[in-house]
Amino acid sequence: MGLRSKLGLIFLAVSSFAILVLSIAVYNHASAARLDRTRSIADDKIKYAAEIFNQTGLPTLGTRLDDPDVPGELRQAVEDGKRATYKTDSPQSELWAAQGVDDGQILSIVEPYEASDDSMDALRQALVVGGIGTVGLVALVSVVAAGSLSRRIVAVAGTARRIAAGDLDASAVAAVGQGKDEVASLATALDTMASSLRGQLDAERRFTADVAHDLRTPVTGLLTAAELLPPSRPSELVRDRAKVLRRLVEDLLEIARFDSGMEKADLENVGLGAFVDSAVARLCMQHALAPGSVKVHRIGPDEVVVTDPRRVERILANLVVNGLRHGEPPIELTVTGRTIEVVDHGNGYPAELLLEGPRRFRSGMAERGVGHGLGLTIAAGHAKVLGGRLIFGTATTGGASARLELPERTDIES
Repeated sequence: MGLRSKLGLIFLAVSSFAILVLSIAVYNHASAARLDRTRSIADDKIKYAAEIFNQTGLPTLGTRLDDPDVPGELRQAVEDGKRATYKTDSPQSELWAAQGVDDGQILSIVEPYEASDDSMDALRQALVVGGIGTVGLVALVSVVAAGSLSRRIVAVAGTARRIAAGDLDASAVAAVGQGKDEVASLATALDTMASSLRGQLDAERRFTADVAHDLRTPVTGLLTAAELLPPSRPSELVRDRAKVLRRLVEDLLEIARFDSGMEKADLENVGLGAFVDSAVARLCMQHALAPGSVKVHRIGPDEVVVTDPRRVERILANLVVNGLRHGEPPIELTVTGRTIEVVDHGNGYPAELLLEGPRRFRSGMAERGVGHGLGLTIAAGHAKVLGGRLIFGTATTGGASARLELPERTDIES
């Protein structure tokens, strides 16, 4: 149940209870006032009848002398020298009035007393109709008020989702409008948080780019110097670590270019199936991969797509290398239309990666090996530049699955 429905039900329940209590109070007060008027009339009547009896010795106005049916409480009050009235309970309610007269006798009068009459019926009907109408009006107003509040909260939630998706320029205050209530305060706090987060991310991006640029020249010199070392086991280790450091710097520079938002795709017409075959062949040659460690399957006819082949090849290379490093061969690539799926036979991606996507400098679970967590981040960055989607999941075999979906484009002529 949404907030609008909950608030509407709360307002309706509270207003209905308040109207019910008020109606009962009004009806009870009217009943008590009617009883008081009836008692006053009966009291005046018995007083006047007693005066006539004392003068004439005859009961008048429907009074009786020493009626044996006089209630005990009323009889006791008269014996104590009081003039009193008394109402008996249902099912046969009666209103008695009595007073002592000369010679110690009791003069009394009794009349039936109905709890309701035409005036009380009219009052009850008016209270019911008015209560129902008021409840309906309150329900309408509460739905409108709750709807306005709900829409503003939904607008804040939508802005929060946009910020979480990377749109740090989204404004919650612009979405909900100006105001001084709690929702406006929440929107202002969300905008303040987004502004602070934007500043931190900008600082992080500048730091990454600056570090990568500053390291590039000394790392290149280090690698050149390592190549000049005489052949030996220590020299091989130095050259290997220098190459790893160079790849890390190149990856950081590539991420910095993504962060700058200046990357553009160089589009070409590409036969996707044939291109994947050639890209995998080049990858196997560059990395000296064992035969059969990477397999390509084509389903359906080869489709020509408008895309940037260099970026597609970079994505496939990162996915295949990640699968070989952290999963188990063979790595299987399946080309279907505009979609390429890369599957390994390892333990699959960690749960947080499937939930949040790849994060830089986080490689996931220990059983998937070690690393800087940049390969999948770079692959996702290239997919974004291409306008496609890179979806991470779990294969039916239990291994890791990454599916690249290329968009339909007509940017260039065939």
